[in-house]
Amino acid sequence: MVDVQLSNITKRFGDVTVIPGMDLTIPDGQVTVLLGPSGCGKSTILRMIAGLEAPSDGDIRIDDEVVNAVPPVDRGCAMVFQNYALYPHKTVYKNLAFPLRMAGLGKDEIERNIGEIAEVLELGELLGRYPRQLSGGQRQRVAMGRAMIRKPKVFLYDEPLSNLDLELRVKLRIEIAKLQRELGATTVYVTHDQTEAMTLAHKVVLLRNGLIEQIGAPMELYHKPANIFVAGFIGTPRMNIFPIDDVTANGSGATLALGHGITAAVPRGLTGRPGNVGFRPEHILNGDDDGGDDMLAIEFPAVSMLAVERLGDRTFAHLHTGLGELIMLVTEESPDIDGRLRVRVPADACQFFDNDGTAMAAAIGSA
Repeated sequence: MVDVQLSNITKRFGDVTVIPGMDLTIPDGQVTVLLGPSGCGKSTILRMIAGLEAPSDGDIRIDDEVVNAVPPVDRGCAMVFQNYALYPHKTVYKNLAFPLRMAGLGKDEIERNIGEIAEVLELGELLGRYPRQLSGGQRQRVAMGRAMIRKPKVFLYDEPLSNLDLELRVKLRIEIAKLQRELGATTVYVTHDQTEAMTLAHKVVLLRNGLIEQIGAPMELYHKPANIFVAGFIGTPRMNIFPIDDVTANGSGATLALGHGITAAVPRGLTGRPGNVGFRPEHILNGDDDGGDDMLAIEFPAVSMLAVERLGDRTFAHLHTGLGELIMLVTEESPDIDGRLRVRVPADACQFFDNDGTAMAAAIGSA
């Protein structure tokens, strides 16, 4: 069993604290994705695991051994960088052979290992070429091969696909996911791209300003965000979130005052309090689709079209309302929405948050 444990890890650069005391366990044999916006500390965490940065405080354990003072080469980690980090003066074969020669392997064993990696990553025809003669995708496959060939305890990926075009990113995402399933290796993957996170991760660690906002399976973060930041960061397009100024109980449920004279009717009593309500664009039903009684209903006195986002099989309308932007999935390729708009959302698809942004565990319940 090879897991990675961070215990009360703090990282300071001068007077600036970028990681203010973090506890995190990265389980054996799984892909843990560190996800978050630029500057959230995810690459710093990866570099500390690799030994390229030293923690200011706390301990890092790999396979239950404290490795704070262990040199990077002896930690059993292999890192794949964003910029490939290949030796430009060496052929693909020599780039792959270099870590094996450093480890003292003989010629025959080096040949065998390179042959195996070349077959897995389809590098056979590229072994005699230099990095300058390769495409970006080919160079990244070589970088992955150089990491794999060491048979490390832990794979570390630092935004390895961000320099590639969309088609190559999709292809290599699939290759990385396939390789991880075959190898069963403990993997830490850093990205700001939530599509990569949702595709590759067994567990997502969502970070902001050096703090963990939520840890969970990808769809757990999507369906049950811990706070408004998670709700807004996970999902494309983002979740619609509107403030609740007041809650008034009535005979059949409650009325939410959302501001600017706009209200939302809730069919059952609201056990929470003023804060925020959120719902995803794909959960919105238009005014002609009743959808049953257990619905949250909002009537906007006036809306206007901001933009239409066409994503192939789905089209989203971005609308200006008195509450700000409303995003909704529409069936028309070129929707024409203007004036009064009534929308309905299934109650179990709504998320409620306190004024401080924390999710309310049971926002809608019996009165």
